[in-house]
Amino acid sequence: MIDIQKIQTFLYAAENSSLSEAAKQLHLSQPAVSHQIKLLEQELGEKLFIRTNTGLKITEAGQLLLPWARRLLHDMDDLKDMMASLQDMVVGELRIACSTSIGKYVLPQLASRFCLRYPGIKVCILTCRPENTALKLLEGAAHLGIVSTEMNDKGLESQEFFRDTIELVVPANHRWAERSSIEPADIIREPLFLREETSGTRWIMLSELSKFDISLEDLNIFMEIGNAEGIMEAVSAGYGVSFISDLASRHHRELGRVVSLPVDGLNMQRTTYMVRKRISAPHRPRDVFWGFIHAPENQDLLRNPA
Repeated sequence: MIDIQKIQTFLYAAENSSLSEAAKQLHLSQPAVSHQIKLLEQELGEKLFIRTNTGLKITEAGQLLLPWARRLLHDMDDLKDMMASLQDMVVGELRIACSTSIGKYVLPQLASRFCLRYPGIKVCILTCRPENTALKLLEGAAHLGIVSTEMNDKGLESQEFFRDTIELVVPANHRWAERSSIEPADIIREPLFLREETSGTRWIMLSELSKFDISLEDLNIFMEIGNAEGIMEAVSAGYGVSFISDLASRHHRELGRVVSLPVDGLNMQRTTYMVRKRISAPHRPRDVFWGFIHAPENQDLLRNPA
C-alpha cells in the first residue's frame, strides 16, 4: 500500500530536484529518501526520476503523479484540521488564492484581523493568475479564491467580497489635471498604460468604452504592464495616463503625484468575489472565514480599506 510518507518524500524530491535537499527538509538521511523513492517506484511500476550528474530529472510518470501528490497531502492536512475542529477549536491552515490587485490592499488586513480572532489558524495568501484560481480550488491547493468576476463553474459558489471604483488617473501636471471631467473620445489620442489581458480592470474599461464605439484598436496604447504599482509609478512620472483601481492610486493621489478624473458616461464600478468549492468536505477555517468577512466589525475595512 502506498503511504503518505512516500508521497511526501516524492513531492519534496520533485520540487527540489535533489535527494539531498529533500532529505534535509524532511530531516532524513539521503539513503532513506532514496529508499522511499525506490519503493514508491516499485509499487507504481514506473520510474519517477532519472538520476543525473546535475540532480534529479522528473519523468513523464512523475509529472503525472505531481498534482495528485500535492492534492493528497492537502487533503490529509484538511482531514487533520477537521478532526481538531471537532474539539470546538478552530485551528489549521487556510489557503486563499488571490488573483486581483484589490486583494493586495484588502485581503491581508482582513486576514490579519481573522488571525487575531483565531490564533490557531495559519493563513496563506497565494498569488495566482485569474485563469488558475478555479483550478487551485478544484484541486484542493486553495480553500478560497478572490476573483474580479463571477465564475460560471458549477463546482464553485461565490459571494460578494468588495466593491471598488476604477478611475482615470493622470500626472499632477497634466493639462487635464484642473478639469472637472473629460469626454470618452478625449482618451483616444492620449498615451495610455494598460493592464494585462486577463485583468478585470482592463475588461471593465473596454466594456465601458465600447458604449461609445471605442475599441482597443482605437486607443493609443503606450505600454502594457502586469501590475497596478508599476502603472502608477509610470503615470506619476508623466509618461501617460491609465485606468486604475481607486485603492491602487490612493497613495499617489495623497502625495499629490497624480489626479483622478471622471470620464463622462463611464460607470466604472467593480465587484470582487470570494469563491469556494460548492461541494467539499467540512473545513472549519474556510467556513468560518467565509462568514467572518461580512461581520459588522469589518465593515469599516471593506468600505474604506485605506
